[in-house]
Amino acid sequence: MRLCCPCHFGLESVLKFEIMKIGGTDLKVSDGKISFTGDANVLARANLCLSTAERVLIELIEFRAESFEELFQGVRAIELERYIAPTDAFPVKGYSLNSALHSVPDCQSIIKKAAVERLKAKYGISWFDETGPTVQIKFSILKDIVTIYLDTSGTGLHKRGYRRNSNAAPIKETLAAGIIALAKVRPDSVVCDPFCGSGTILIESALRALRIAPGINRRFAAEKWSCFKPEIWREERSRAIENVDRSAEFHGIGFDIDDAAVALALDNAHKAGIKSRVTIEQADITSFRQPENSIVICNPPYGERLLELREAEDIYKKMGRVLGKGGSRQTYVISPHEQFEQFFGEKARKRRKLYNGMIKCQLYMYF
Repeated sequence: MRLCCPCHFGLESVLKFEIMKIGGTDLKVSDGKISFTGDANVLARANLCLSTAERVLIELIEFRAESFEELFQGVRAIELERYIAPTDAFPVKGYSLNSALHSVPDCQSIIKKAAVERLKAKYGISWFDETGPTVQIKFSILKDIVTIYLDTSGTGLHKRGYRRNSNAAPIKETLAAGIIALAKVRPDSVVCDPFCGSGTILIESALRALRIAPGINRRFAAEKWSCFKPEIWREERSRAIENVDRSAEFHGIGFDIDDAAVALALDNAHKAGIKSRVTIEQADITSFRQPENSIVICNPPYGERLLELREAEDIYKKMGRVLGKGGSRQTYVISPHEQFEQFFGEKARKRRKLYNGMIKCQLYMYF
């Protein structure tokens, strides 16, 4: 099958390495997504193990369409019966940009109609009650090029299952995992987050260090599809469990000024099964002392979200006084503030443009 994984802009190189590691082949990298080839086992492994992918899609077809008739015929030609059983639900959603077919509701309607006509002919039935598992059809139309996908993940892959509650401005798990990969967190790393919030950065660091598959404690839409054998998912879950390295010496150290955030982070660490690997306490940034041979990874508050801009800039100055600038004490900070380095007191060794939600940020790297 041809598979496709969307990701945060700026994390394509990290996701590419992950996909190659799980056995994906013939990779094609573009902005915010990577397509690749893999069998059913690779599909299941991708859902379970990829830490920076937003979801795993089956890429069914790509064709040009400037009229509804072309769209209808293009979709009708897809062998949807390979994946959609007679009782399955098959809703349609997607988007259109810079294309002649610009009405999304009309495109949804035409794609649904084409799918129904295809399946009616194949199954010899005239009505679909759609009471079975959901096989979500997704489409993108970009500059008149239509791509049709099936979503095998269901809920987005950033939903690991450990963070049912969060603080006011959490960092997405997939973005945190990408930053952690760029910081080269290893099994014996000490990772510190002096603004830990709900604990995402520390938990994702522990999962990476202990080789715990991020999707190991959740389920995926395609597990219910009749086209995939249940033993494939059992096999890949067993493989993921066997891959866990409990001998890793990783330790995470977290602080937050808010007592409620500390309690929340500890609860989330417990749900993730790594509470014994982290120490989280209530403290202000000024009292933070970074251990030797440690990595600080943090998403400090900034004016647009939680604090007045000047308060955020004051925090950056305090960070500059207590955080390491390289050598045995590395620091990785994600911030949208264009003058972060000025307030922090030193230019970063390297910067990378990332998006935290819709906010354009820079990852400032000191190593």
